[in-house]
Amino acid sequence: MRKSIIARMAIAVFSLGLWAAPASADDLELLMIEADGCTWCARWHAEVGPEYPLTPEGQIAPLRLININAPLPADIMLDRRAIYTPTFILLKNGAETGRLEGYPGEDFFWGLLGQLIAQAS
Repeated sequence: MRKSIIARMAIAVFSLGLWAAPASADDLELLMIEADGCTWCARWHAEVGPEYPLTPEGQIAPLRLININAPLPADIMLDRRAIYTPTFILLKNGAETGRLEGYPGEDFFWGLLGQLIAQAS
């Protein structure tokens, strides 16, 4: 069952402490590495993709999509290359601060992403 955007925002504000000096959108970015034909990537796009930019997480860490077979842009520094799709990598000023390998479903995704953002802030 999908949570409403208002409920998601309230959860993020109270559970993550986003009211207390969060990192700015200029600092953080969520890199999604995906592949053509990836079933789990398609599932993420269906379940989370449309609402992601409207959520506090999406405001703090805007989404950037990269195909796993594409060259890595010069402004991104990863700890290691992605092997699985989807892989979600939280970047701070272009450098990796944490990652989620695979898509665990909508409910788990938000909690895990929230932890990455809290650790990076």
